[in-house]
Amino acid sequence: MYIDKDINEPDSFRDSISTIGKDGKRAWIFPKKPKGRFYQARTYVSFFFLIILFGLPFIKKDGFPFVLLNFLERKFILFGIPFWPQDFFLFVLAMLTFIMFIILFTVIFGRVWCGWACPQTIFMEMVFRKIEYWIEGDYIQQKHLAAAEWNSEKTMKRALKYFIFFLLSFLIANTFLAYIISYDQLKLLVTEGPFNHVGSFIAIIVFTFVFFLVYTRFREQACIVVCPYGRLQGVLLDRDSLVVAYDHKRGDPKGKIHKNENRTIGDCIDCHQCVNVCPTGIDIRNGTQMECVNCTACMDACDEIMDHVGFKRGLVRITSENMIERKTKFRFTPRIIGYTVVLFILLTTFSTLLAFRSEVESTILRTPGMLYQKFDNNKIGNLYNIQIVNKTFKQFSVQLRLKSPAGEIKFVGVGLTFLDKQSLSEAEFFVILSGDKLKSVKTPLIIEIISNGKVIEEVKTNFMGPVYN
Repeated sequence: MYIDKDINEPDSFRDSISTIGKDGKRAWIFPKKPKGRFYQARTYVSFFFLIILFGLPFIKKDGFPFVLLNFLERKFILFGIPFWPQDFFLFVLAMLTFIMFIILFTVIFGRVWCGWACPQTIFMEMVFRKIEYWIEGDYIQQKHLAAAEWNSEKTMKRALKYFIFFLLSFLIANTFLAYIISYDQLKLLVTEGPFNHVGSFIAIIVFTFVFFLVYTRFREQACIVVCPYGRLQGVLLDRDSLVVAYDHKRGDPKGKIHKNENRTIGDCIDCHQCVNVCPTGIDIRNGTQMECVNCTACMDACDEIMDHVGFKRGLVRITSENMIERKTKFRFTPRIIGYTVVLFILLTTFSTLLAFRSEVESTILRTPGMLYQKFDNNKIGNLYNIQIVNKTFKQFSVQLRLKSPAGEIKFVGVGLTFLDKQSLSEAEFFVILSGDKLKSVKTPLIIEIISNGKVIEEVKTNFMGPVYN
């Protein structure tokens, strides 16, 4: 890997990020292929998440996607629970709860989400990078290939790599779009052709090239430059947060190891293996840095070296600054307790609102611009519009009943007899009251919505009419 910094300046790493050289240009990173127990664990975790990421769009509940994030049409289904625009406050509350969970998780465990669960890292390190190692070799071979002149070997390897990367990007783009428009709509694009679904086809092409460029060129810059979560690290972390850290108390002063020496300096032999394996190009021995994604690759590399030289493992480990400096144990700080209380309140509020959420939501309004109408036998009528949203995945019958005052309801046209699953139904109807019972210009109405003999909702509105003295 290229580290274009002046080693005579110990704090020079603070002047710029490791992926920018002295000339201001991109310093390309060639991380060494990691190995070890933590990398093996990350591999298993990544495969688990990959199965979830690629499998969720195919899972259905009652004929609908288990997860749908259609921001264009404002249709959301989270784990089989549908959210309509009327439930947007619930969706926002769910997102706030998730964000608070990430914040609490970061305060305690640092940026472990980035290294172990973030889709960007999983695809980059566990899919694309593995293919790159397979085709181009380890970091030494990759650097030689990058510096070599274009010949048949370099052309063949680069062409094969980019071809596979493009196919993977196309697969990811299709999966990503399936979360937005659903797998069924995506399947129609294949069966009916792109000319019948131009918008979806253009989206796949755009997403494919975006993912291709991210994983071939942009790479770690997505974590270092773009990701807002990485920027929040400086605010969220404190000296009690568990992070991947170098134990400078044990390791310094650094120095090469010599055979049969009576070592009087620190355990760090300055082998730079922790730097060579870092996917963002940092030196973990400089302390916690914004670019660190807690991938634990440096821990595996250091543990392997410690085994070779006969020193104890854990020179680079998951710990906190206070645990290194003061030899203290992990503790629940007031900050952690505060975030936990906020998370508990958000989670309780969201669960309560979700549990008591109405499956049907109705809106009844008097038709704009319409006055009351007079009928025979001194009857007065008002025309109303009704919209009923069925948020469930089931179809059921429905009828309207005037609870108070006494009167009758007459539909205009076909009327409203049933609600289709996941649908918005509309109708017009008259509410007809006896004129001699009207005591004011505005009379309160209560209309019941009934399904299978059970009142599922009550809607309040007003009736306008003349007053008979």
